[in-house]
Amino acid sequence: MKDKEAVTPDAARIRMADLCARSEQCEADIRQKLYKMGMTSSQTAEIIEYLTNHKFIDNARFARSFARDKCRFSAWGKYKIQTALAAKRLSSKDISQGIENIEESDYRDALRRTAVAKARGMDLFGEDARENRMKLYRHIVSRGFESNLAAEMVRTIIKDSKP
Repeated sequence: MKDKEAVTPDAARIRMADLCARSEQCEADIRQKLYKMGMTSSQTAEIIEYLTNHKFIDNARFARSFARDKCRFSAWGKYKIQTALAAKRLSSKDISQGIENIEESDYRDALRRTAVAKARGMDLFGEDARENRMKLYRHIVSRGFESNLAAEMVRTIIKDSKP
């Protein structure tokens, strides 16, 4: 197996610009990739500054995109999205703007899809009804949805699927 060849700062900058042009990236992810390429702290700072100044990296834009996509495609709730964005070291302002950018209809749809998918294989009216309803509630909350919305959704599913 060959040793990794050293990457020049210019080559790293071009690679990262290309990556950012293809998909939304945040500063923390790019910084991590640059360190893995063997860039020093000062080289990484210069590359990050270049990418930010030329609008390849925009943490606020990343937060909006990430929040919208995780809600729509992964059916994540706001708490889970908020935690994931915080793990990427985004500012609280960027995180809150990203969360606020989620369409209410998309959020309700994600909540419904999560609940219905889990409830499909559960007996919500039999012998273990209470336990299964609690499992459904805990599942919805574990996906990052607010507890009041989870409780409301469990009630709605029970009402809509009464035998």
